Amino acid sequence: MTKWTDYLDAVTAYSAAEPQWMTDLRLQALKKIDSLPLPTIERVNFSRWPLYNVTAEHTEYSGNVPSFDQISDNPLIVQTGEQTILEQITPELEEKGVIFTDLATALQEHPELVKEYYMQKAVQVDENQMTALHAAFMNNGVFLYVPKNVVINEPLEALFLQDGNSSAHFFKHVLIVAEDNSEFSYLERFESEGDQAKKISGNVIVEVIAKPGARVKFSAVDSLGANITSYMNRRGYLMRDSMVDWAIGIMNDGNVIADFDSDLVGDGAHSEVKIVAISTDKQIQGIDTRVTNKAPHTIGHILQHGVILEKATLTFNGIGHILKGAKGSDAQQESRVLMLSNQARGDANPILLIDENEVTAGHAASVGRVDPDELFYLMSRGLEKTEAERLVIRGFLGSVITAIPVKATQKQLIDTIEGKLRK
Repeated sequence: MTKWTDYLDAVTAYSAAEPQWMTDLRLQALKKIDSLPLPTIERVNFSRWPLYNVTAEHTEYSGNVPSFDQISDNPLIVQTGEQTILEQITPELEEKGVIFTDLATALQEHPELVKEYYMQKAVQVDENQMTALHAAFMNNGVFLYVPKNVVINEPLEALFLQDGNSSAHFFKHVLIVAEDNSEFSYLERFESEGDQAKKISGNVIVEVIAKPGARVKFSAVDSLGANITSYMNRRGYLMRDSMVDWAIGIMNDGNVIADFDSDLVGDGAHSEVKIVAISTDKQIQGIDTRVTNKAPHTIGHILQHGVILEKATLTFNGIGHILKGAKGSDAQQESRVLMLSNQARGDANPILLIDENEVTAGHAASVGRVDPDELFYLMSRGLEKTEAERLVIRGFLGSVITAIPVKATQKQLIDTIEGKLRK
């Protein structure tokens, strides 16, 4: 059993270039890990998963920087391990006060701004073992700050590459602060490269703070390799009349547990959550998606579609919770799973917790196979069964694909889906 107190000196050394408050936060988190419970993911037993393999040593990136013909013109950060290998933002956005940089740089150049929001409003350090572990051993990420009334037309992109030749843990933190009436799209991708020979632990936390009237379109494509077992936590903290529109594609090859949450804390806050996932081989994925209506007239909608192949397992838990006092709120959810194998296991668990009258709430859930009538229709027009099946599945997952703002990434997600279906 790991003795986390053995890491005290190592974590202090690891945090040497950070402000004192960050070092203190890391050390306090380290001391709390053993006393905290694991996160609860209904119907998924992950207590023996290798989620705790960490090192406090710095690693150096030995790969190649992407060539200029592979780089888009919009704001972009590329990070491998803890190293940022490319960072670009237009002078116009900098003049407007937009900050888009790696988290290590933000801690040096904007320490008080990061301190105000880092694991303070959305995700708390001591929620569970995974959040405390993350706080202690986080090894870089991204900080995005968009000032009041700033509208950004081009998407902001972050690409996180996990080096399969490295034994370092992959603990990334994304902190997004959208000030009053700001508006923008953000896209992140998590990908593995290298031979993927070494088993490592992944722990990703994303915090989106949406101030009054802010509009955020958040897209993500997760494509980490089979060698990485991951905990993924994405959470929005939505104030009055703000909106966060989530579109997340979960295409990892390793085992995954995930918490995707939206806390609607201000009157009129609105969150739309669209998730697609594919489980293959013997992979296990457990995904909790929760929207909590904490204020009146808030809207939270969840749409989850998943596909399971071979001996894999996929569990969707959809949780809509309307708290006392949140009159006039709306909580809706739909979770559907397609199984393409007799040995696959799928669960779609809708949970509605209603503590207030004068609200609207509903759910739909299903686990089944590809509709034979749809297959027959396509095959009657000359398609082979496998091709017809792929078209049906692509349509089934299309709601998230079309919500991603970058066409090249849409194509990449489609190609990833096609590749998984052809295995």
